[in-house]
Amino acid sequence: MSEFKCVTVVKKANVFFGGGVTSRTILFQDGSKKTLGIMHPGEYEFTTKDAEIMEILSGDMEVLLPDSDVWKPFRSGDAFNVPANASFKLKVKELSDYCCSFVK
Repeated sequence: MSEFKCVTVVKKANVFFGGGVTSRTILFQDGSKKTLGIMHPGEYEFTTKDAEIMEILSGDMEVLLPDSDVWKPFRSGDAFNVPANASFKLKVKELSDYCCSFVK
């Protein structure tokens, strides 16, 4: 899906790591939520509350998923799942565009 229709966009940005990662929250009529964002090159660690599906729209990174000790490459067109109440690490190699879907 290249666009979302009939949504509400929260104007206030979500800013992490001093601006290294930013996103905007998108709310859907069915109550679901996504964020659309940009990650600058760097290393980041996130903790989830809900399960997440991370779609990489553009860019290049390595991801260390929960319960793994192997960094896996992800690029434009790839996606990965993160369970609820977990942490994952990213090594972002180039400016990356992403969509995060929150799964309840």
